[in-house]
Amino acid sequence: MPVLHNRISNQKLKEKMLAETQERQTLSFYKYFALDNPNMFRDKLYSQWNQLSVFGRVYIAKEGINAQISVPIDHYDDFKVSLFNAHPALEQIRLNTALEDNGMSFWVLRMKVRQRIVADGIEDETFNPAHTGQYLKAHEVNEMIKDPDAIFVDMRNHYEYEVGHFKNAIKVPSDTFREQLPMAVDMLKEDKEKKIVLYCTGGIRCEKASAYLLHHGFKNVYHIEGGIIEYVRIAKKKDLPLHFVGKNFVFDERMGERVSEEVISHCHQCEQFCDTHVNCHNSVCHLLFIQCAICSEKFSGCCSTSCQEKLEFLPEEQRLRRSARGNHIKIFNKSKDVLETIMNKSIIHQGNKEC
Repeated sequence: MPVLHNRISNQKLKEKMLAETQERQTLSFYKYFALDNPNMFRDKLYSQWNQLSVFGRVYIAKEGINAQISVPIDHYDDFKVSLFNAHPALEQIRLNTALEDNGMSFWVLRMKVRQRIVADGIEDETFNPAHTGQYLKAHEVNEMIKDPDAIFVDMRNHYEYEVGHFKNAIKVPSDTFREQLPMAVDMLKEDKEKKIVLYCTGGIRCEKASAYLLHHGFKNVYHIEGGIIEYVRIAKKKDLPLHFVGKNFVFDERMGERVSEEVISHCHQCEQFCDTHVNCHNSVCHLLFIQCAICSEKFSGCCSTSCQEKLEFLPEEQRLRRSARGNHIKIFNKSKDVLETIMNKSIIHQGNKEC
């Protein structure tokens, strides 16, 4: 019976990945389709991809698959065959390749069966996720962005928008996609006749959001095919003008892909221009925030002097404090709610993890 779950510590797996000499390709993909037995589907793919040394994060549900993975170049063709043959709906699936890739995005394969491939909080049984808006290709995006009657809406979390977004795009100030959907409907309720262009990282959130807006009476809803990743890739390939500025945030060890040279966000501690996301080195906190190199050295990679002081705790004390904090603080903390003012200048935010 093959092992269908990882049994090695994260530290050892990361060390093993860093010692690799083989070249890797970071990919993301998703597909909404009806899946009768997600658990069986998951176990079959896990067995195949584990043998191919595929790393990454994969969510499977009755509504489809959502994945961000790293594949050895030597096994890339075998991986594609296994994916395309896994289900008829996946034969023509689009694979988004990373814009910047050092091969160190993941170091373990995690595949989970969930209720939804992206948490949306939708309980309306009349909602049809297959009734989506119109796709826009890169050149069509560039034409649409000139249209004064078109509204671009960023369907990512606020901390993703902070480091990079389409010019003049509207931010939906939320921590989670499930919060964003009703907020977007409310924010745009006076614009139901206008052209609404939704976008996200790879397309999965804005595709469902387009169906949600149509469900709520919007008439002209569009979403960018393949999200930011595909837009940038095609625009660069075809030498089209780029209308996305800054970084594209990604949910892996890289935490961001450089799209344009503009740095549009600031260090949360000194307010100097910076777009480098880090997690607080105090493992009890692990807050996600933006920190420049100078503040990283000054605060030992922590979000505050309080967390910096706690780094001196012995490992056992750190472990006890992690256990005591519960599950409300995860690796990607990002709420817009005010947590703490640091150096009397800037605000750090805190919240729950969503991947």
